[in-house]
Amino acid sequence: MAKKFGLGAGLEALMGGSPKEESAVIESATSTKEKKSDSKSNISLPAGIEQDENGKLWVDPELLKPNPYQMREEFDDEELKGLAESIQENGLIQPITIEDAKDGTFYIIAGERRTRACKLLGLKKVYVQLNAYSDQKKLEVALIENIQRADLNPIEEAKAYYRLMELGGLKQEEVAKKVGKNRATVANSVRLLKLPEDIQNALVTGQITAGHARALLMVKDKMEMQMLFGKIVGQNLSVHQAEVMASEMNNPAPKIKGSDPAPKVKRDPDLIDAETKFIEKLGTKVQIKGDFEKGSIVIDYYSKDDLNRLYDIITK
Repeated sequence: MAKKFGLGAGLEALMGGSPKEESAVIESATSTKEKKSDSKSNISLPAGIEQDENGKLWVDPELLKPNPYQMREEFDDEELKGLAESIQENGLIQPITIEDAKDGTFYIIAGERRTRACKLLGLKKVYVQLNAYSDQKKLEVALIENIQRADLNPIEEAKAYYRLMELGGLKQEEVAKKVGKNRATVANSVRLLKLPEDIQNALVTGQITAGHARALLMVKDKMEMQMLFGKIVGQNLSVHQAEVMASEMNNPAPKIKGSDPAPKVKRDPDLIDAETKFIEKLGTKVQIKGDFEKGSIVIDYYSKDDLNRLYDIITK
């Protein structure tokens, strides 16, 4: 049996009714106008929208553009092809929910994957549901639609929660209730945005997992966080190993009395700053030996993959 790609019940509730109910409202309203003016039933609809004899609304998919609050940035080509095949076989089961952009085009409030699949098929008209939403509601619908299908990567999801909190002035508990998650899930997700950009990118591309990211967030010192990141990638550390290392970085073993090394020579603060920038950029331990006139730079790596990663960073 072919898989149906319909919206979840939670999303329908958020959008205020089922597509059938919405179409019935539009049909009823236009029928009233028809009785008064004896004109076509779609006279009150925006240009570009057509209504058939059953009250269904149709539009050219080329007139549809993404929800301005769509947080999803990546769309898997193979998944879209599979969805296109399902639509070709079964038709568009659920309408694409849209809003008039007031410029001859329409925003996709829910159904961007379906829209892209329909374009792949070369369809000239797609079944739509026309409505109007506040900015907060646009974000809520886009967020919930993607979360219901597990379509967002961890950073996209974290940004969505944060934007929802900002836009609606909501607390984490309120966001959690709206999207059907517990507060801890939302809190842990938003914390990922505290990570440096290179580590966030590694999470998006799958170099590290959300568990690794949470282990990195445990590290208090920024340079040590970057060093641990380099080891996770270079040595292919498990989440548990990363957590143990993070704990050790935060709580180093106490020094044995009488074994203190000789006092360190005071270093130039600008040299320390340069070393710090190397560590942040390369995500591994870096030592500058010498001064600004002469010296050497020692860069640690922990595997062949880690060496290739450093090579790519440096040569680019």
